[in-house]
Amino acid sequence: MTKGDHTVGALLWLLIPMIAGIAASVWAWTTGRRNHSPTDHDTWEDLDRYQQLRTALSSNDHCKAA
Repeated sequence: MTKGDHTVGALLWLLIPMIAGIAASVWAWTTGRRNHSPTDHDTWEDLDRYQQLRTALSSNDHCKAA
């Protein structure tokens, strides 16, 4: 093998991760959130559900394993 063959081989090994990085960048850009969802206006409803769940989990009426 000549010196040029080693150089081409090394460049190909560098090219593979570079192509993978470019592909990952394109994928991340295309899957990014462009249209943001509307803000959550049901904060009190979420808080009520959280309080109900917390109350249910803190009660002593849990099912006991035999």
